[in-house]
Amino acid sequence: MGDMSNSDFYAKNQRNEENHAAAFGCSVMELRSLMELRGPEAVVKLQEDYAGVEGLCKRLKTSPTEGFPGAQTDLDKRKEIFGKNLIPPKKPKTFLQLVWEALQDVTLIILELAALISLGLSFYHPPGESSGESCGAAGGGVEDEGEADAGWIEGAAILLSVVCVVLVTAFNDWSKEKQFRGLQSRIEQEQKFQVVRGSQVIQLPVSDIVVGDIAQIKYGDLLPADGVLIQGNDLKIDESSLTGESDHVKKCVDKDPMLLSGTHVMEGSGRMVVTAVGVNSQTGIIFTLLGAGTEEEEKKEKKVKKQDGAAAMEMQPLKSAEGGESDEKEKKKPSVSKKEKSVLQGKLTKLAVQIGKAGLLMSAVTVIILVLYFCIDNFVMQKNPWMPECSPIYIQYFVKFFIIGVTVLVVAVPEGLPLAVTISLAYSVKKMMKDNNLVRHLDACETMGNATAICSDKTGTLTTNRMTAVQCYIGDVHYKEIPDPGTLPPKSLDLLVNSISINSAYTTKILPPDKEGGLPKQVGNKTECGLLGLVMDLKRDYQPIRNQIPEDKLYKVYTFNSVRKSMSTVIKLSDGSFRMYSKGASEIVLKKCSHILNEVGESRVFRPRDKDEMVKKVIEPMACEGLRTICVAYRNFSGDPEPSWDDESNILNDLTAICVVGIEDPVRPEVPDAIKKCQRAGITVRMVTGDNINTARAIAIKCGIIHPGEDFLCIDGKEFNRRIRNEKGEVEQERIDKVWPKLRVLARSSPTDKHTLVKGIIDSTTTDQRQVVAVTGDGTNDGPALKKADVGFAMGIAGTDVAKEASDIILTDDNFSSIVKAVMWGRNVYDSISKFLQFQLTVNVVAVIVAFTGACITQDSPLKAVQMLWVNLIMDTFASLALATEPPTECLLKRRPYGRNKPLISSTMTKNILGHGVYQLIIIFTLLFVGEKIFDIDSGRNAPLHSPPSEHYTIIFNTFVMMQLFNEINARKIHGERNVFDGIFRNPIFCTIVFGTFLMQIVIVQFGGKPFSCQPLDLEKWMWCVFLGLGELVWGQVIASVPNSKLRFLRRAGQLTQKDESPEEDVNEDNEEIDHAERELRRGQILWFRGLNRIQTQIRVVNAFRSSLYEGLEKPDSRSSIHNFMTHPEFRIEDSTPNIPLIDDTDDDSARRRKYSSQPSSPNKNNNAIDSGINLTIDTSKSAASSSPASPLHSLETSL
Repeated sequence: MGDMSNSDFYAKNQRNEENHAAAFGCSVMELRSLMELRGPEAVVKLQEDYAGVEGLCKRLKTSPTEGFPGAQTDLDKRKEIFGKNLIPPKKPKTFLQLVWEALQDVTLIILELAALISLGLSFYHPPGESSGESCGAAGGGVEDEGEADAGWIEGAAILLSVVCVVLVTAFNDWSKEKQFRGLQSRIEQEQKFQVVRGSQVIQLPVSDIVVGDIAQIKYGDLLPADGVLIQGNDLKIDESSLTGESDHVKKCVDKDPMLLSGTHVMEGSGRMVVTAVGVNSQTGIIFTLLGAGTEEEEKKEKKVKKQDGAAAMEMQPLKSAEGGESDEKEKKKPSVSKKEKSVLQGKLTKLAVQIGKAGLLMSAVTVIILVLYFCIDNFVMQKNPWMPECSPIYIQYFVKFFIIGVTVLVVAVPEGLPLAVTISLAYSVKKMMKDNNLVRHLDACETMGNATAICSDKTGTLTTNRMTAVQCYIGDVHYKEIPDPGTLPPKSLDLLVNSISINSAYTTKILPPDKEGGLPKQVGNKTECGLLGLVMDLKRDYQPIRNQIPEDKLYKVYTFNSVRKSMSTVIKLSDGSFRMYSKGASEIVLKKCSHILNEVGESRVFRPRDKDEMVKKVIEPMACEGLRTICVAYRNFSGDPEPSWDDESNILNDLTAICVVGIEDPVRPEVPDAIKKCQRAGITVRMVTGDNINTARAIAIKCGIIHPGEDFLCIDGKEFNRRIRNEKGEVEQERIDKVWPKLRVLARSSPTDKHTLVKGIIDSTTTDQRQVVAVTGDGTNDGPALKKADVGFAMGIAGTDVAKEASDIILTDDNFSSIVKAVMWGRNVYDSISKFLQFQLTVNVVAVIVAFTGACITQDSPLKAVQMLWVNLIMDTFASLALATEPPTECLLKRRPYGRNKPLISSTMTKNILGHGVYQLIIIFTLLFVGEKIFDIDSGRNAPLHSPPSEHYTIIFNTFVMMQLFNEINARKIHGERNVFDGIFRNPIFCTIVFGTFLMQIVIVQFGGKPFSCQPLDLEKWMWCVFLGLGELVWGQVIASVPNSKLRFLRRAGQLTQKDESPEEDVNEDNEEIDHAERELRRGQILWFRGLNRIQTQIRVVNAFRSSLYEGLEKPDSRSSIHNFMTHPEFRIEDSTPNIPLIDDTDDDSARRRKYSSQPSSPNKNNNAIDSGINLTIDTSKSAASSSPASPLHSLETSL
């Protein structure tokens, strides 16, 4: 299969291979066929063809221990022959494609058609000169030849404005797509990998890895390329992303040495020689099949199209088979992940749809009234017969009415909403990069604004992650600071130094400081660095010991994992016996000790009584000072008979303790302040750590998470499980609800505990608002919790690839205070959208009412189609830019989170919208009906068909725009603040847009002439228009003085946007909504199409970000580098709790409780994987039933 889709690629490579086969002992194809084998077959093939891994390394001109020298010419040659380690991304959409997509908007198409008909009719002159008189009132409009000729202008102007709208939309999409591509490549560059070149260990960007590199792999890595294992310790790989099997696969040199790109290292460490990169690796092959690969694909597709249809049909299944039945995926997509649709986007879609329905109704009624009025007036009242030669004139009238109707619709539908969201999010994401937040999923930054709880790791997030050993207990003495090596028993000292040097990852090192006088650089596992630091403090060096026993001489390694909480290494001594060195969490290792070294370094019996005393006298005092306690121990085994190393419980037992070390990890200086800000902002910070409970409590007090004297819980994992599980060992939500509100510190927690806690808080119904939980994590085992949380933060420096893959935001500086910045930006997004809404809805309400009533009373909308389109452009596109880019301020952190069910439009906003609407309507109707008397000009009402623009209507249009401009300044504040100019100059975009719009308006009024239906105004009339506009600011102060409590009805008004107040109605409403939608679609309602299409276009960008434009790959997080190929399977199951396609129903707790209670919860560790499996099927069938994948409704769900 791979060969088929890559044939062109190989045609090129074939030539290279012949030339270079001499250079390297094997070709791309040979290596590729080798990598397709698994298990024993692979071992046999390696032995037969290459004489084992060493032979393979020889052929690739590399050394298994030192790598190849890494000269530039060599690197270029390797890249030329074996390819680069990247998958060429799909070409971005061109500007023209985006223009074409923007043109698909249904309303725009209707406008274009109407304009074309109007154009056509204006050029059609009926025969016979007398027609003007004979058609009665209808023909009266044709005053003289010059005017009649100008009839085409309106049609042309509409077309022109459509072009403007389309170009602006396309440009917005294009620039955002470009931004996301930049972000994408930034995320990919972040990914580094350790390789050995020229016997130096270096960190390389994943894309620089070449075939023949010796890569060091360790727990938590996501493999960047295919390779063959050279040496491994206890290596277990999760290959489910390729095979779908969730069991971890054990890898060892003699049984299964094949390592594949895109798989995750779950345990252990090792070295591999890279054998395939980029499009030739296993992931790359799948990518190419999915059509994400090179341009050759596209050429081939063109060829296929030229061939007969049958061939094209054959190509099709191949893609969908590899893509995992893409139709299936299409159906599932809306319900796959809770992160697919954010709360805000949900609320906005719902709002846009509701406003759109109203607009559609208004426009339809407008058209009907206009047509009826015209017909009754002409044919009934004046008793004119319908004459064939007059038809074009009548039709022209009808077209004009239709255009007015469509314009009302254009103004009514707030297509600026999705645009505002996208702009606001894109702007925030860009700025958040500067605040060390690398956002991977756009909507995460807005969700962060609603966060009510943060579950944070301790090490590295709250603390500096620079471990230093400060106390130790050795030879029966507790030293409060590191002792002089002369005072320690030499035997104990030697054992201690050997144990620490050998029983730690050889990738962990302490390097000299970068700057003079700086602290030494710690590389690798920080706890091990602290222990190696202890060796250095004892005036010893670990490197000679490691050189003496290199990594491949280690007999057996039990790597650290969250279950063992310890690490052990076995070495073979010269006399044939074995020694095992062990280190780990003190209370766990001490339980397994039966002896301890005394003051002269001899071992004595260590009784349970001694253990309890040691815990009380040594471990607890250390822990209470916030130290992490590590116990170092060893055990000797006889060489004959050799122990059975797989019987772990017997091997890791009967140890002899050497020493207990207290390691300090100081709190980051900026953390206490950041935590104070969180607490002030109504966010609860909880610490979830694998550390000892006393250590955790001490650090929590230092950070300010707990204050002595408060009522809170600090418990460890064991106690936590005892409290939340029933007799059968199942987790019960009611029990969790008793624990979590007071829980502040969860110590000695396993990854499962973390996941259970997060899930418990999210599913809880005890509070009136559903909790929105953010989680930080760095280890592979944090993956499930990061996925489950509403927002997952991964550590950029200490985090493993798997954690980054599961997260939404990567903290590039691993610092807790960056999370507070994320909260600030998230709240800012929410406020920006509300500002825009407040402005937009005022304009909508006024424009629609004016057009509607004007049309009904005077047979013509006071605001012409082209003017409406201009107003639509300023208020939609420009205003969304201006209001969505307000920078955040600290005062955002002084209020509590909004919560998920708070309506988008608060009562203050409703008050503003209605208040300003009333003011604008009074002014405009006054001008419309008595304006000609005030200004002493000709009335523009009841003008015939092609009459020239009147000053009267120009004043109305100009005043309307001025009022919008000044109201835009009012809209900057949504909480009823008085000073609307506060910080206005901090936002240059806002100022530019307001001034720019003003200048454009002057140009349009003075020089717009016929196309804009404008008559130039003199200075006095201009001053009046601006004065009436300025009245908005004064009126704004008046409205701010009216207290909300006086306006009872407003409370309900604010909630019109949201019908789902009580969860009970929620579920029914959901089904109803979809059925309505279906019915409306069947009736062919324009609105859905328009709202959806426009929303889609703009949210496509969000999608594009999420899927990095690989439409072929239906996975939400797939990104164009190999490295980031597959989302972690076990995480994917975790969060498939269904997302009801409606808005806030994702938080519909009672429904969720019903779902969960209907299935027995399973005691397995992903205890919600099973439930969600069932929910998923229910949900899929529902969404499949409600919308066929092709229907626009479905595309809305998908695109959101």
